[in-house]
Amino acid sequence: MLGYSSIIVPGYLLIRYFRRINYAETGDGVCAPVIKACVFGSESKTSSLDDSPVAPRNEGDSGSTYKRVLKLLFCATGLQASYLTWGVLQERVMTRSYGATAAGEEGEKFTDSQFLVFMNRILALTVSGLWCSLFKQPRHGAPTYKYSFASLSNILSSWCQYEALKYISFPTQVLAKASKVIPVMLMGKVVSHRSYEYWEYLTALLISAGVSMFLLSSAAHKHPSTATTFSGVVILAGYVVFDSFTSNWQDELFKHKMSSVQMMFGVNLFSCLFTVGSLLEQGALFDSLGFMARQSEFAFHAVLLSVCSACGQLFIFYTINQFGAAVFTIIMTLRQAFAILLSCFLYGHAVSSVGGLGVALVFLALFLRVYARSRMKSGKRSAPQPRVEKV
Repeated sequence: MLGYSSIIVPGYLLIRYFRRINYAETGDGVCAPVIKACVFGSESKTSSLDDSPVAPRNEGDSGSTYKRVLKLLFCATGLQASYLTWGVLQERVMTRSYGATAAGEEGEKFTDSQFLVFMNRILALTVSGLWCSLFKQPRHGAPTYKYSFASLSNILSSWCQYEALKYISFPTQVLAKASKVIPVMLMGKVVSHRSYEYWEYLTALLISAGVSMFLLSSAAHKHPSTATTFSGVVILAGYVVFDSFTSNWQDELFKHKMSSVQMMFGVNLFSCLFTVGSLLEQGALFDSLGFMARQSEFAFHAVLLSVCSACGQLFIFYTINQFGAAVFTIIMTLRQAFAILLSCFLYGHAVSSVGGLGVALVFLALFLRVYARSRMKSGKRSAPQPRVEKV
């Protein structure tokens, strides 16, 4: 945390200072445009008619339901493919040795997961930066420092997730992950003052219950169950809160006129600053670079892992931009069930009756969600328009 604080505290003090002296009106010099963009943004210009349009997230008025379904399937498939591949590569990097020889000489293991996070973020930052440079983007309106909130909350949620595993049982972890849809919707009311229909809460509950039943019945026996302690529950609650905040804050930032690639650039910019500060403070950056120089196979795997992460981030930001934080969370929640279903299909594992009931609940919830949304849209279209009296 010392590495993060060495960036957060000076940044906070500088923002307070520039706002106190009203730098947006009085600032001048070579660095003035950069400081104004970072601290103040250009919200007053976002409604200008000459701004480049951004494809806004909507509820289906701009296109047919068929196109929206295809777009949702595209997002879901991209997320599943990116992160399933990413998970396989991450397990290879963190659990296997590099440099082992046929003569029996043991290799060495790579242990610093934070360096992998830095590698993922630096590649995503480079790709998004090149994209923004080569292709025309909307005029940016949000103050740059606001991206740091999503970046920091994402880092904290990851830390809480790994730390909680030391103090909670596997069923508790599964229930928390499968039930994230409800906290995400509640956080949406806090961050964005978003309102949800009753059927959205009902379908979220059904999806959470169905995924929990399926995961617990299919995988609980494969994992050791430790006692759940109060500390574990508190850390797990922190994971749920930070993770819910991340997607909702990104959803809120999209209200400023920006593209998914601009969002990707802003979030990864601060993620790189936070991780490199922490790595330098711990003295782990140069050790990891030395390991990469010694083991060319690890360097290849690290780059491939970063490519999968960058592709996954593109799908994350595009999905949140188009469909919102709640739908994105539903897709990522179902990813766990899809992974187990794929394992059952490939290796012939049986699905218990409780797991089958859970799958049925999930599909029932998804059907109800689609049906209720289509009824709501048709009701809006058939509603009588108010008469305008001519004078």
